[in-house]
Amino acid sequence: MLSLETLIGRLAADGVEMIVVGALAAVAQGAAISTHDLDIVHRRTDANLQRLVTSLLALDARDRGRDDILRPTVEILRGTGHSLLQTSWGPIDVLEAIEGERDYDALLPDTIELTIAGHSIRLLSLAKIVEIKRTSTRFKDRQMLPVLEETLRRR
Repeated sequence: MLSLETLIGRLAADGVEMIVVGALAAVAQGAAISTHDLDIVHRRTDANLQRLVTSLLALDARDRGRDDILRPTVEILRGTGHSLLQTSWGPIDVLEAIEGERDYDALLPDTIELTIAGHSIRLLSLAKIVEIKRTSTRFKDRQMLPVLEETLRRR
């Protein structure tokens, strides 16, 4: 059963310090787009990495790009790049940083807090999402940009 709300709720309940970025952050702020995964940028402290791994293992997370089952570890998540995972509740992309090497600390000032699944969750602001998408060369990002800009204008 796919439930991005379940994914967010579990991570938040386990105390994972994260920022929801990407399409789901935009949807939560009123954008009429669809998404099928959860993208997060996480704080990279030892304690938070341990909380994140514990939470991901409870969600039955495994690497999406491998035939064998590779489970997330602190060492993997401490590395650079992205971990593209599948859970029993849907896909989650655990990102070290997003465009322009923006990590958790760099993104934090551009976040808002919303209550999702009964938890206070940090989301990248719609204004920041639009700013980032405007410089993107990815077709998918350019395609959703008019909807994001219109949503931002109406807010």
